[in-house]
Amino acid sequence: MELFNPNSNIDFMRWRKVSLAISAILMVISAAIIFMRGLDYGLDFTGGANIEVSYEKAVDVAEVRAALTAGGFDNAVVQTFGGTNDFAIRIVSEEEASSKTEEASNVANDKIAVEVLKALQAKRADAKVKSSEFVGPQIGEELRSDGLVAVIFVIAGISIYLWIRFEWRFAVSAVASEVHDTLLTVAAFALTGREFDLPALAAVLSVVGYSINDKIVVFDRVREIFRSSRKGEPAEILNRSINSTMSRTIMTGVTTALAVGTLYFLGGAALENFGLIMLIGIAIGIASSVFFANPVLLLLGVSKQDLMPKSKDDPELARRP
Repeated sequence: MELFNPNSNIDFMRWRKVSLAISAILMVISAAIIFMRGLDYGLDFTGGANIEVSYEKAVDVAEVRAALTAGGFDNAVVQTFGGTNDFAIRIVSEEEASSKTEEASNVANDKIAVEVLKALQAKRADAKVKSSEFVGPQIGEELRSDGLVAVIFVIAGISIYLWIRFEWRFAVSAVASEVHDTLLTVAAFALTGREFDLPALAAVLSVVGYSINDKIVVFDRVREIFRSSRKGEPAEILNRSINSTMSRTIMTGVTTALAVGTLYFLGGAALENFGLIMLIGIAIGIASSVFFANPVLLLLGVSKQDLMPKSKDDPELARRP
């Protein structure tokens, strides 16, 4: 099924200057949002208490959250595990996160566990704490730095792969697109005010992979049309490549959005952030494939000669020592 006519001849490159200018402005704004406003890091990155509780009888997650809110724990994250009677409660505590010693952290953690139990038993007397543990701020700092390193390594690996498979202009365009998509996605998520946790970090890495996959499909078509066409300006070739792959881009985006949309709307608190970031990233990735990656490729001066296989009779090669 074709959602977009592959034989269409829409001149996307006509808007390349405007689209690149808008993208550059959005990147600057996104960087400013991330560095000035920052992300609201969750327990995984800031440190806090992780408390497991159980009930003798089944209870709804909303009821547990309501009991914690009434007890003063407005930002507690509640997740079910092992059935409808067991819950994991994550709470960020300023006192706990700022503790410098393990002993002080354990004392603060025990205090929070007692207060949580009181809040839960005020609504249901059959609540009890099974275990509690402290996630230190040092671990959170390591996760933040490791997450940044992971994103950098992913982008670096992608650029090396594209440099080998295609040509350096494609690698530069892809890396610029990945930086563009990552900045805009993270900034959009920061504006929602949601906690940035490990599932959110996993979603950012997934967005990087999804975005580059879409661009590789277009790049493959660019190379194919360049090599098979006797005539044609670079802008025309890029337009034909985008038009011929647009149906595939839309279909992939829609089907992926349906899957991650289900995680966002029905996956519960544990998967909401992952689903939301993926939805944002898919929309940005599709737009950047058309209005950013290919205009950058054209700006770098891609041509037919760059993609033709070099022969032994090539005069340029013959002059080389």
